[in-house]
Amino acid sequence: MKGPVLIFDSGVGGLSVAQSLRQHYPDAAMCYACDNAWLPYGLRDDAVLAGRIVAVCRAAVEACQPSVLVVACNTASTLALELLRAQLTVPVVGTVPAIKPAALMSQTRHIGLLATKATVGRPYTQRLIDSFASDCVITPVAADALVIEAETYVAGGAPNSEHMQAALAPLWHAVMPSTSAVPALDTVVLGCTHFPLLKPWLMQLAPAPLQWVDSGDAIARRVAQVTADVGSGQGDGRCFTTAPADRLIAGFAHYGFAAPQLLRVGV
Repeated sequence: MKGPVLIFDSGVGGLSVAQSLRQHYPDAAMCYACDNAWLPYGLRDDAVLAGRIVAVCRAAVEACQPSVLVVACNTASTLALELLRAQLTVPVVGTVPAIKPAALMSQTRHIGLLATKATVGRPYTQRLIDSFASDCVITPVAADALVIEAETYVAGGAPNSEHMQAALAPLWHAVMPSTSAVPALDTVVLGCTHFPLLKPWLMQLAPAPLQWVDSGDAIARRVAQVTADVGSGQGDGRCFTTAPADRLIAGFAHYGFAAPQLLRVGV
């Protein structure tokens, strides 16, 4: 099936995935859809949210006619990936925290998991840790405030360093531990697709050099495995939101997408 890669997220976090895909496949055609009317997803009831995710993705697939759907959202992936695969005729690629590559990279065996509260607390995340990083110390940090800073950045504002520092304080304590009994943290998993958008600020605020790992490259590899068309096309660039998003027009343009159109969703 020929068609663009459709990237779906609750907000603008999927733009970091679009960036990774373009680095791997510069000629790939892409569409973007975000459910900004329901942002943030982490505050919603799981069952209701799963139904909403399926409804938005079905509407976006109908609008874009893609060759593959990338669910560029950890929360949506853990809740609705199997439902989407059962109800859609296109391949669906999900997003999970990059625990496995982080464990392969870490020298001190102390890894930070920077994610939203919903992702940090999900059993699926713990299963990833048990499977791929059982020999590591894991410092989970729920930093939902960073989602707001990333949305602000894409809307043309500057991230608030004080707000970011407050959210990151538990992570920095693990980077510079007060006791030698705990190894210093040397690798951080960016477990929310919003967070790679803030990487320049994260690197600047960090008290020591760190290895930063996200899911972008793994998603790009998986997309190539499920569709033969990712490297072809002249680009599509259509963008859909579920609520008006005029303040994001310039930000979407920066990442190669057209001004957003309103996506009609039945739920």
